[in-house]
Amino acid sequence: MARQNIYDNEIMFAGYKKIRENEANANNLFEIPALFSLLPDLKGKRILDLGCGFGEHCRRFADCGAEKVVGTDISKKMLEVAGTENCGPKIQYLNMAMEDIGQLQQRFDIVTSSLAFHYVEDFEGVVRNIYKLLDENGIFVFSQEHPLCTCHAGGDRWTRDETGAKSYLNLAYYSVEGERESAWFVDKVKKYHRTFSTIMNTLTENGFTVERMAEPLPTKELIDKYPEYEDLLHKPDFLLIRAKKQQRDD
Repeated sequence: MARQNIYDNEIMFAGYKKIRENEANANNLFEIPALFSLLPDLKGKRILDLGCGFGEHCRRFADCGAEKVVGTDISKKMLEVAGTENCGPKIQYLNMAMEDIGQLQQRFDIVTSSLAFHYVEDFEGVVRNIYKLLDENGIFVFSQEHPLCTCHAGGDRWTRDETGAKSYLNLAYYSVEGERESAWFVDKVKKYHRTFSTIMNTLTENGFTVERMAEPLPTKELIDKYPEYEDLLHKPDFLLIRAKKQQRDD
């Protein structure tokens, strides 16, 4: 099964890095606060961060008292930044695709992943490996692009009024799961669409209890400051889930 490594593309990497350097990006305003709100106390914990990117989360986990942090990413370019800007004695970075984490000979209290699972075709296989890597009652917290976003298969996402303002989301083929291709800095970026029910059932059928979910939205104050985010009132950009490992007889 092919492993997609789009962030080692020079154009893609440069475009993504520029977005992340903007303090008012959607990650900073919505996804990251929601992700950290779902995490338990990190003191003394062993944490695995899948698709760690630049390693900002890994450094923050260590700063919050984690005993050990392992960050994995398929992108060597991402890990070069992580190793330079977000290194530390408690942090280890591995150049590894998420589909290959079954090779790890370690155990963890917490597994996290930020906006990476929509790039993975075999979601169930990764979830099974996460279950094996977690200690009993371990916590799994992840974010992904919202299923209302991943289902998009081309054309304009929005219907607009005569002024060009977004009136409502164009939703089509939500129930048809599988690969989608989009243009984001480069052409033919592959993502994988799964419905809410598939995401939830994959977790519960593989030993997890879903404890909380989040679909972060802007407040009125934030829209007043950044009016470009008003379209999130039509649909959220992100889905976040906290799940707990349950002991199984098998």
